[in-house]
Amino acid sequence: MPSSAAESRPRPVRGHRASGFTLIEVLAALVIVALGMLGVIQAVTQTARNGTYLREKTLAHWIAMNVITERRLLATPPDVAESSDEVEFAGQRWRWTMRVTQTEVDSLRRMDVSVRPAEAAEGSSLATVTGFYGTAIGQAGGGTLAWSGTPGDGGPGGDEDGGDETTDGTGGDPSSGKQPPPGNPPGRTPTEPVEPPAPEPEEE
Repeated sequence: MPSSAAESRPRPVRGHRASGFTLIEVLAALVIVALGMLGVIQAVTQTARNGTYLREKTLAHWIAMNVITERRLLATPPDVAESSDEVEFAGQRWRWTMRVTQTEVDSLRRMDVSVRPAEAAEGSSLATVTGFYGTAIGQAGGGTLAWSGTPGDGGPGGDEDGGDETTDGTGGDPSSGKQPPPGNPPGRTPTEPVEPPAPEPEEE
């Protein structure tokens, strides 16, 4: 009985190999996956760096605009010189440098403000903003812009509205008693031509 049972068992066929991946195939797949993941990691890192750079550049631009606005609100113009200082903004230390130069217009000065992180190298800049200070720049609260005089005076020789003297619409000045030249009927300015009367038709 034992011998017959042993003979009934199936015998493995010689020469048949089990299917599967070899070690070389597994290593090649791992190398391909590693190269692909390396490219993805580099792309994500570059995107994060670009986002950080744009954020810092925007903050530096805001700081420069704040410096220019503060100088414009002063009653006296800034000195023609170069100044620098450090400020804390958005939880970070920044250094701004402002260079004031005189323009060809005597009443106008140019302000160039550059901003960089406090730990950055000297001479580097994330943002640079240019502004102007002068009598032609409107003051805070609005008002008429003028090169000379005070705001609202309308300039030299003008009235409060900056316009000409009021007339009565006939080309004359009622306060001075002047009348328009002859040939100009009331309600017509001296520059308007006077139309001649139309000829009457002849009777046959």
